[in-house]
Amino acid sequence: MSKADFAALNREQATKGGKIFANPRNAAAGSLRQKDASVTASRPLRFFAHGWGEVSALPAETQSGVMAVIAAWGVPVSPFLVSVDGADAALVHYEAIQHQRAELPYDIDGVVYKVDRLDWQERLGFVAKAPRWAIAHKFPAEQAETTLEAIDIQVGRTGKLTPVGRLMPVTVGGVVVSNVTLHNRDEIARLGVRPGDRVVVQRAGDVIPQVVENLTREEPRDAYVFPDHCPACGSEAVAEEGEVDVRCTGGLICPAQRFERLRHFVSRAALDIEGLGEKSISEFIDAGWLHAPADIFRLHHHRGDLLGREGWQEKSVDNLLAAIDAKREPDGARLLFGLGIRHIGAVTARDLFKNFGSVQAVRDVGIRAANGDESAIIELTSIDGIGRTVAEALADFFHEPHNRDAWDDLLSEVSPPDYVSNVRTSEWTGKTIVFTGKLETMSRDEAKAQAEALGAKAAGSVSARTDLVVAGPGAGSKLKQATALGVRVIDEVEWAKIVAG
Repeated sequence: MSKADFAALNREQATKGGKIFANPRNAAAGSLRQKDASVTASRPLRFFAHGWGEVSALPAETQSGVMAVIAAWGVPVSPFLVSVDGADAALVHYEAIQHQRAELPYDIDGVVYKVDRLDWQERLGFVAKAPRWAIAHKFPAEQAETTLEAIDIQVGRTGKLTPVGRLMPVTVGGVVVSNVTLHNRDEIARLGVRPGDRVVVQRAGDVIPQVVENLTREEPRDAYVFPDHCPACGSEAVAEEGEVDVRCTGGLICPAQRFERLRHFVSRAALDIEGLGEKSISEFIDAGWLHAPADIFRLHHHRGDLLGREGWQEKSVDNLLAAIDAKREPDGARLLFGLGIRHIGAVTARDLFKNFGSVQAVRDVGIRAANGDESAIIELTSIDGIGRTVAEALADFFHEPHNRDAWDDLLSEVSPPDYVSNVRTSEWTGKTIVFTGKLETMSRDEAKAQAEALGAKAAGSVSARTDLVVAGPGAGSKLKQATALGVRVIDEVEWAKIVAG
């Protein structure tokens, strides 16, 4: 989108009371993402062809030759497109474009160099999605000086505390910048920034504002002290050993994390409550009905209020409440996973539940660990697959009184049965099985559960210790490796017979 068209679009948006775009790049991207194609068609978008897709035959043997033909067809190409000989000539052209950059009617952020001969391009090939025969050379980011007026702490959906610098507004690269991310505690210390400092700001990649230099760090003022408690809920905020990010430990009760925690709690891998999706969760949070997982099981108290809301009919309300009631005796491992405790995924939750036999026992060992009982840490780390990081994450969770209260509140609404082993002794007990390719009759999780029910271990890679590979359509490197190692390979039909037997 040209600069002139961008300005005209923003004037039109302001007249209509619509969204004002930050820059032409955002305006163009937002226009392309419209679900209504007529909106995209109404926007003043343009393009320069810079290459081609699938062709039956090319009209030339070089990049420049093909582009010349495309231009002759009337397709717009960049007026700066040239063929040069050698790196020095390429850099001269780069400098020439950079000097004209400010006067161009559209924004650019660099130059792309391409190997001209197409046969050489083919020989050089690609790395993943990036060609070895082309490289971008960005222009230096534009910079400006301003004052850092304040540092605010934002709490993300995962509990990460992110410092945001509030700037005296300054124009950088044609855009007014008033906020800048300071990333984390270590970055603040590296820059030595404090409210009141004069700083140099640039837009990284001409998009993301960042502080690159503190001009007054030597002035005698106290250093900024990063908070050790969450500004949203007051819970402790800690950084794990070896990590730079400081995170809120309030988890279940932190309002900043509420939506993400509840969305995770009802997800398919956790409690799998049908009908309680992201839209409904947001609606119920806004209504003040959902604060913690236990509140989900008290939604029946709001049945009358829900019936009066747009989009909710008696049948849909009753279906939702029935789906919630159906989970009042949830699988203990799914419940543990649904709590969103850091480092405790679905597999680790299952290991904890199987080892301790009940969610109450997991709570007890977690509280002991939180109280500094080293024997509890040892008890946890003695479980296969659980290390000190997981043990300490469980301890951090139960160290926070809010989390213990939310846990106890949840268990006043649900009654997860104790663990009962359904593992059968079979010829596969103790064996290692790998599933690969597209499984058509079951999900990967279902296949893994079937293997575990036979006493086998479901692994993610093939090795000399693999006893069986179940291969679906599209199986690739794992199937080849199994064949090379002489590992037995079967399909889903044969696997179903093994499970049934």
